[in-house]
Amino acid sequence: MAEMKGKLKMSDDTSRKSGLKQKVIHEFEDLGAIFLYLAFFFCAISTYSMLLLNKFEISYFTYGAALINALVVAKVILIGEYAHLGRTHEAKPLFYSAIYKAFLFSLLVFGFHLLEEAIKHLVHGKSIAAAFRETRIDDLLARSVIVFCTFIPLFAFRELQRVLGEEKFRAILFRASEVSKPKA
Repeated sequence: MAEMKGKLKMSDDTSRKSGLKQKVIHEFEDLGAIFLYLAFFFCAISTYSMLLLNKFEISYFTYGAALINALVVAKVILIGEYAHLGRTHEAKPLFYSAIYKAFLFSLLVFGFHLLEEAIKHLVHGKSIAAAFRETRIDDLLARSVIVFCTFIPLFAFRELQRVLGEEKFRAILFRASEVSKPKA
């Protein structure tokens, strides 16, 4: 009997470790997918701003900052999803749910950007009041609008994936389907 309990406990520990490993792999895949999506848009916006400002030299710092920002925002999205942000609208049509989540997560990113600005100013020895005075709120709001527009298709796809299920969503998106032949 004790031997059987020992085997069950070992089996339970093994399945728990396997489940944790699968969960970590899934989280990294999610992070990677969101990061790639955001990196594409943020690097495109960086290119557009450089061209708009007539800065024709390639600025690796600009692209590096865009990639770091994409990684941070991707992690913020995963944290927000882990905290069940926006789940109250999941029973509504996908369009409304995606728009609501895009707006809510844009506000979350805006909050993180405010926090980032405050921390940068504190590190440089300024007070929090000075940090908020010197923060270009119009720039942060403009970025938030761009982030919101970027989030709409992202959350539309994520909501579609949630409704269809991961396997069916990936099959529709990445596998070639047989072309249905018209009936004679």
